[in-house]
Amino acid sequence: MLLRPAHVRRAHGLLAAAAALAIPTAVAAPADAVETVRSAGPRCTPAEPGLTTVFVASAGTTYPVSLYIPRGYSGRNPVPLVLNLHGSGSNGNDQLVISGMERAADQHGFLVAVPNGGTPQPGSEGGYTWVLPGVPNTSGQLPSPDDRDDVRFLSDTITAISDGFCVASERVYATGFSGGARMASLLACRLADRIAAVAPVAGLRAGNPDASDPTRPDPEGCVPSRPVPVLAFHGQEDMVNPYAGGGPAYWQYSVPAAFDRWAELDGCRIGPRGTRLTEHVTLSTYRACRHGTDVSMYVIADGGHTWPGSPYPAAFPGLGKVSTEVDATDVMWRFFERHPLRRGSAAEVG
Repeated sequence: MLLRPAHVRRAHGLLAAAAALAIPTAVAAPADAVETVRSAGPRCTPAEPGLTTVFVASAGTTYPVSLYIPRGYSGRNPVPLVLNLHGSGSNGNDQLVISGMERAADQHGFLVAVPNGGTPQPGSEGGYTWVLPGVPNTSGQLPSPDDRDDVRFLSDTITAISDGFCVASERVYATGFSGGARMASLLACRLADRIAAVAPVAGLRAGNPDASDPTRPDPEGCVPSRPVPVLAFHGQEDMVNPYAGGGPAYWQYSVPAAFDRWAELDGCRIGPRGTRLTEHVTLSTYRACRHGTDVSMYVIADGGHTWPGSPYPAAFPGLGKVSTEVDATDVMWRFFERHPLRRGSAAEVG
């Protein structure tokens, strides 16, 4: 939430080049372009590094999605894919920049998709929000029947990219900031057959707030088909999505409540155990979870509503401190590497 593109563009002038790479978000693609991407089948062929556009057909509409291709991508061997989801009021290209994920992708050789949410954010400059079923948006409005189904759209995005590029199907991951973190959490609930692991930043959820007791997750609101590895990051001074809960209607229950619920869903038997890593950062972990999963969270005592380790801290004006004691992008990639999708690990969840 609240990461506005204008703020990012002003930060050290960093988007002077990236702005030239921006693409329109909800326009129809030329028919031949759509046909080229979607009819090719898995395409293990070389591609130029940098940002490119993949056209995603979903529910009768075609959307352009930015895809970052890392340096050294040969197209000869399947590589991982990370969905990196922006916060409310932002967009995919800006999320790629504030997370610093191009650098990690170049270093480790994975693709990064940065799609845009399904609803334009009123008052923002080219910003969007994600549509979470049954959850009010940042304006307090529930999704309408005409809103895009963003779970389906992101599943279709995985399909379109896999059709056009050499993607390792067992290594598709999701992260996101704020509203994008809530969306990544929902993908773990709804697309556990496609998403190997998730790493929400400043927005871990485990389903909607329970209608009878909003201080806890609705146990029926998140029932993944298998245990899903989860790594979260959250600042205890986050005033947008408060660590202790409360806040807007979409939030309510605390981050520890979401964390504990994921440990329950994954059948973890040991934890949580806290390890102080630095002056302000504590790593809390659950272990001995089903099928080799684990549930972990970096709790940042002085952290605000920000992306820890962001190379552009000025992109978060008024949202609190950007921690330099942990780099969320680097840490989550190491977590993802340890957790490919284990086929046949479904069932016995909850």
